[in-house]
Amino acid sequence: MPKKIPERQCLGCRQMKPKTELIRVLKTPEGNICIDKTGKLNGRGAYICDSVDCLKKAIKSKGLERSFKVEIPQDIYDVLSKEMI
Repeated sequence: MPKKIPERQCLGCRQMKPKTELIRVLKTPEGNICIDKTGKLNGRGAYICDSVDCLKKAIKSKGLERSFKVEIPQDIYDVLSKEMI
C-alpha cells in the first residue's frame, strides 16, 4: 500500500496541496512567528503556497492573523515574500 502524503490547506488560495509543496509559518509556544523550513518545530503551524499571489491573498484576508489569533507584524510578511523569490 503506498504511503499517504499529508495535505494541508493554503491560507491564500484555500486549496488542499501536499504538505511538502507549502511553506509552514509557525507560532511558537512563546508567541513568536517564524518560518519553519524543517516542518518539525514545535508550535501552531499554518501553510501557504510558495507564490506571491497566495501571500497577497492571505494578507488581504488576514488568514495568518485568524490562524494564530494575533496581530502579524509587517516584517514577517516581508520575510515571507523574500522566501518566495
